Amino acid sequence: MPLKYYAPAVITAVILWSCQAPSQAEWTPLLDNQLSQWERYLSYAHKPGYDGSQPTTEAGIVIEPIGANPTGYDVFTVKTENGAPMLRVSGEYYGALTTRQTYRNYHLRLSFKWGEDIYDPRKELLKDSGILYHAQGPDGAEHWRSWKLSQELQIMQGHLGDYWNQANSAIDVRAFIPEYIMSPAADLSQDFIAVGAGQDIQGYVMRSVNHEIENDWNQIELISYEGQSLHIVNGHIVMALRNSRYIKDGESRPLRDGQIQIQSEAAEIFYKEIEIKEITNMPEHYREIFAEK
Repeated sequence: MPLKYYAPAVITAVILWSCQAPSQAEWTPLLDNQLSQWERYLSYAHKPGYDGSQPTTEAGIVIEPIGANPTGYDVFTVKTENGAPMLRVSGEYYGALTTRQTYRNYHLRLSFKWGEDIYDPRKELLKDSGILYHAQGPDGAEHWRSWKLSQELQIMQGHLGDYWNQANSAIDVRAFIPEYIMSPAADLSQDFIAVGAGQDIQGYVMRSVNHEIENDWNQIELISYEGQSLHIVNGHIVMALRNSRYIKDGESRPLRDGQIQIQSEAAEIFYKEIEIKEITNMPEHYREIFAEK
């Protein structure tokens, strides 16, 4: 039947659907019951007082990390909830899920909520995990011998969206300049400051505002385009970053693509609705954030 014979409301619905469908189709789910798009890596069940050196037995014998894709460990498991896959990260051992694919210029989104279990060395500390992006090189490259060279969007109680550098990475963040024992705090009104390896400020910036919803699901988004990135928590931008890089032999080199890692870090956590889509530019309504002030 020709379109002119349909009621106006039906025609409007068809047009809206045709406009929305391509956008919806761009999102690619990364989570399934087999974790088919991910590799596993486990390092150690770290103890309190760990100092960054390779763990040893009481007799002084060096302990090797558990390694890649081990069997017999239920650190990363998936079950079905409401017809969709849900990832459980037990946290019992430090390590990561790592995408098999590398990504550059993308919008990543996922939801998480905390579990109940917590292990050494975090039994008296806040629950912790994180999303590592632009991950490159070998596993175990940083202090905890568990993750790759990368940038971190931290997922931690009260600290959703913080930044940590991993290994020899560095980046610039819109943030207040710290004083004395203070940490830099992100704020979109401020200039960019350099943070990480080879910089005066070592490795950490606190999110601008705490937007965590306690005891419920939270949505995290990461938008990354050509070295610029946004950390977004429950729809709120909590940090803007640019000039993603790493330092090697005293030289700064771009760090703009890589794998994505989900940390296992001594606390039980659940993830669902992990999706990604490619972008060809920083979305227009965010570009002003990166303009010079």
